[in-house]
Amino acid sequence: MVNNLRHNFLKIIPLLCVLLYHFSCAPAPYKVVQPPETDYVIASWYGPKFNGRPTASGEKFDMYAMTCAHKEFTFGTRLRVTYLKTGKSVVVTVNDRGPFIRGRGLDLSYAAAKDIGLIKEGVGKVKIQYLGRDKRYVKVLSPMSSVPYKGPFTIQVGSFKEKSNAERLKKGLKIRYSKVYLTTVYINDEKFYRVRVGSFNSRELAYSFAETMTEEGYSVFVTGNP
Repeated sequence: MVNNLRHNFLKIIPLLCVLLYHFSCAPAPYKVVQPPETDYVIASWYGPKFNGRPTASGEKFDMYAMTCAHKEFTFGTRLRVTYLKTGKSVVVTVNDRGPFIRGRGLDLSYAAAKDIGLIKEGVGKVKIQYLGRDKRYVKVLSPMSSVPYKGPFTIQVGSFKEKSNAERLKKGLKIRYSKVYLTTVYINDEKFYRVRVGSFNSRELAYSFAETMTEEGYSVFVTGNP
């Protein structure tokens, strides 16, 4: 019996090695967070400093639009936000990641914060109610036929001329993903900062992981990881 157990164990060692090879460099899988119907969080707001800069969803931040940043909700999530102090409400769409200060759960655009009377205090307790999701934020991944055949592979989420924009996207990604990093490249003598996630030995695994990111609302593509 001992010999049989030893024989069976030896048989599965190659399989374990293959699995370890494929998954050792992959980031932790993303899990969709379903917003509760109603919740209470501490909200803040952001405006001029970030106006016109890219959000984590790829849209340019418009401080006068009814949007917000959240650490986990998928892009396109619609929320009714009520400031408890004033009783005023506004409907916003999640299109960014943040806030990055401990204890805060929501970052409103300047316009949204102004409508509910949060500008002066800057920070306050709000009630959020889940209203569904704008599915236009779900992205489409390019066909696997366009993915290089030779690995390892990685997922590119953004490319920026300004390092601060790349760092901000990286910071937002690290809330939900592991193995997020920057790489640089020169194109026509201009330096670009690329934001990437993971290193995959399997082309299929990289593509599958990229699909979960497009469902979350990120514009990504799979490429080689030199």
